[in-house]
Amino acid sequence: MKKKIKIILISIIVISIILILLILGINCYVKYVTKDRIIKEDEISKYGNFDCIIVLGAKIWKDKPSPMLSDRLDEAILLYQKGLAPKIIMSGDHGQDNYDEVNPMKDFAIEKGVPSENIFMDHAGFSTYDSIYRAKEIFQSKNIIIVTQEYHLYRALYIAKKLGLNAVGVPADLRTYAGQSYRELREILARDKDFVKSIFKPKSTYLGPSIPITGNGDETNDK
Repeated sequence: MKKKIKIILISIIVISIILILLILGINCYVKYVTKDRIIKEDEISKYGNFDCIIVLGAKIWKDKPSPMLSDRLDEAILLYQKGLAPKIIMSGDHGQDNYDEVNPMKDFAIEKGVPSENIFMDHAGFSTYDSIYRAKEIFQSKNIIIVTQEYHLYRALYIAKKLGLNAVGVPADLRTYAGQSYRELREILARDKDFVKSIFKPKSTYLGPSIPITGNGDETNDK
């Protein structure tokens, strides 16, 4: 009996070590193959012309972007004002009437002088995978600049790469964010999840008719 218990415990330890190594290995791989696509503003033109800037959503506080999200928006607006892409996609969670990330994102950009018709809202960007998938399939983008914090860019760029998009990422780390250590740890598992997802390439949670990024962003308005 003791021998059996010992074998079981050893097996559990070995399997746990293998699992941890696999999780960490995939995480390192995702970061390694995308790190060269995380660039500064003045390097963007080296990678070609871009259809749009996509801002990945984050929490809204009392109908206003959280500090993390407002930094993403400020960075995207700066890129737009420099003429690095003609359109912006605000991609976030608007799956319920009482929670809306994308309208406050668009309002923020309009207040900073971006014309409404150049701002598209992706109301079904429920996850990073959904946001990138829909940028390609719904908005028919091929060349995208992704704006989010650096820890998040590796995963977004990996998804874009696997979906066949030409993408670069510009980090929006303009300050220190509370709870960042927890986000970094959680992101390891998120990278593993989307690594697997990108193998099978499932359709986004919601699709619908195409809204080409070459058109008018006001077609995405819901108010």
